[in-house]
Amino acid sequence: MKILVTGKGGREHALLTALSESPGNHELLAWPGSDAIASLARRVEASDLESLINLMKAEGVDLCVAGEEAWLVKDEGLANMCAEAGIPCWGPRKESAQLEASKVFAKEFLKRHGIPTADFSVHDDAASVLAVLSDFPAVLKFDGLAAGKGVAVCPNREEAEEFVHDVMTKRIFGPGRLLLEKCLTGPEISIFAAVCDDRYHILMPARDYKRIRDNDQGPNTGGMGAVASMDLADAATLQQIEENIVKPTVAGLQKDGLRYRGFLYFGLMLTPTGPQVIEYNCRFGDPEAEAVMPMVEGDFAAYCMAGARGELDPQLIQFKPGWSVCVILASAGYPASSRSGDVISGLEKVSRSRVYHCGTRKNASGMFETNGGRVLAVVSQADTRDAARDAAYESVKHVTFDGMQNRSDIARLHFT
Repeated sequence: MKILVTGKGGREHALLTALSESPGNHELLAWPGSDAIASLARRVEASDLESLINLMKAEGVDLCVAGEEAWLVKDEGLANMCAEAGIPCWGPRKESAQLEASKVFAKEFLKRHGIPTADFSVHDDAASVLAVLSDFPAVLKFDGLAAGKGVAVCPNREEAEEFVHDVMTKRIFGPGRLLLEKCLTGPEISIFAAVCDDRYHILMPARDYKRIRDNDQGPNTGGMGAVASMDLADAATLQQIEENIVKPTVAGLQKDGLRYRGFLYFGLMLTPTGPQVIEYNCRFGDPEAEAVMPMVEGDFAAYCMAGARGELDPQLIQFKPGWSVCVILASAGYPASSRSGDVISGLEKVSRSRVYHCGTRKNASGMFETNGGRVLAVVSQADTRDAARDAAYESVKHVTFDGMQNRSDIARLHFT
């Protein structure tokens, strides 16, 4: 098959690696890809979705796999335009991808279908949300896409007012509404499902770490690490999640006439009263993909193709036993900003871990340097969580660049 993956980060590097390790001699393409991804897939050039579709038709692409979320809702939508061109796409239609693109859409969907989630209110301006802001900690969410940075859990009014000012007055994420949610308590878990019309297949669960510093301190990021294992939650909890959240979500999509073929991410809080939905993402999570993908066995390429054609086949893939731990290395200034151009050393010394490139490029000397906020994902697998964590951090010791940031408690916090 000839397969094109959209995106350029660590998630796409992990997806393309899994596709490259699938049986068969598949030709892989990436748009826009990265210098690191170029070792796995041929990078193609397109100025927009229309030119990308024309390129895929000219290239005879058999399957398009949606990586990053933005193209699912831009213009007519990647999956919609693929369908018009007769190209199978593993990624949802624009109408369905509103589950991620609009927090308001998602909350109203959850409420309409009786799926457990926090109480909320929707606000069009700063004054209206500040007028009802009284309970802390308070959860504030920008309605649109914000690269994982549009959510703030504010412990006091001062921080809440600052976030409201940034989002609603300064408009750092652009125009959009703001949600105020009741703050849920409990451990978080990320559940992934492959959804194909009225069917679904639940994949390996994961847990990510959003805060920039140890002990969940500091501002939210796109994710500073993740842990994945089939043993992350007990069977009773996973059954409860399936019955109360996954199954009614898929039924709700069908009832609302929202066609969905692709990965669906459920960000959940395991509250004292049961699992509740924090958010949906209409693609694989990042950095969870970097933790989960190395655990996939079987024919991942055939799995994605079957799903895109409406023939979901869970038997095509399996998941390894044990644990996978991902540690993110971030650039100086992240998450408020990011510094590019810092040369990365020691990659050739990493032998016990996979390294996925999230935000790198090659300089004129052919060396990798930083090119974004999250720079690298260092990932290790082992029979036990402790062994996987130790292996990942041992590999991290070899990699250096100026201003490098990483947490030291990935796969330790929430487990002690």
